[in-house]
Amino acid sequence: MRATRRAHRFGNWAATATRHSPWEDALGVVAGVTLTAVGIAILGSLGFLTGGMAGLAFVAHYLTGWNFGLVFFVLNLPFYALAIGRMGRAFTIKTAFAVALLSLMTGLSADLLRLAYIDPLFGACLGGLLLGFGLLALFRHRASAGGVGILAIFLQDKFGWRAGLTQLAVDMVVLVTAFAAVSPRAVAYSVLGALVLNLFLAINHRTDRYLAA
Repeated sequence: MRATRRAHRFGNWAATATRHSPWEDALGVVAGVTLTAVGIAILGSLGFLTGGMAGLAFVAHYLTGWNFGLVFFVLNLPFYALAIGRMGRAFTIKTAFAVALLSLMTGLSADLLRLAYIDPLFGACLGGLLLGFGLLALFRHRASAGGVGILAIFLQDKFGWRAGLTQLAVDMVVLVTAFAAVSPRAVAYSVLGALVLNLFLAINHRTDRYLAA
């Protein structure tokens, strides 16, 4: 009875044939955040950026020197209203946990991961691919890395728009603002990374191919 009341309060977290258990969600979110953090660390070490809220956090970091993780966390706060109003409490709780953990990991990335050398072309592609894998893991456990991810999942659920294509459109707009913070060469590599990320999501994140929530 107590477990039933708890499930009712925080949304439907029960494990079924098409629904992950809370334990599976926790492992999936941690794995997704870890892959995303490594992708961000690679891009950041090369002076590149990506799209979405992470891209805006990169721009603010490069222009002001503010801590990336803290800026990323603050930028995501307004999107929780959309998440809890449209996507439910369980999605919001998992997303809030993912954003907080990602902010912590990226804020400590200089102490957790140091890269001596990585080829820019390879690094842009690898960073984008790792971000794609990380976001895919979060999406498949009904969570996101906040910001555009929340909007993309909402639009896919409501209108059937591909989450990857939605993110790609927003990311291209964000990357245009990057010219104020980094060189055109860095922007070009960042665009390549964003293309790899979002095309990966557009191909692999489809509700008709993956039924578990």
